[in-house]
Amino acid sequence: MATTRITVKSNGSLKIEGDFEIVDASGAIYDLGGREIISICRCGLSQNKPFCDSSHKGHFEHEAVAFALPPKKPV
Repeated sequence: MATTRITVKSNGSLKIEGDFEIVDASGAIYDLGGREIISICRCGLSQNKPFCDSSHKGHFEHEAVAFALPPKKPV
């Protein structure tokens, strides 16, 4: 199985590539038409949610810089 890679793009979407499936809240699988790379909307402006349609351009700012999360809380 190929590795799934998610790239947080500055001022834009989440790019997902590799071996993955996307499901809705009820567990139904989106038909991705054979795509191995897709972009998920982060700005909320897309008319094609959850997928990006580039509506964010000039309307969404976030500098994507990796950082470490704090330790997990004990359960």
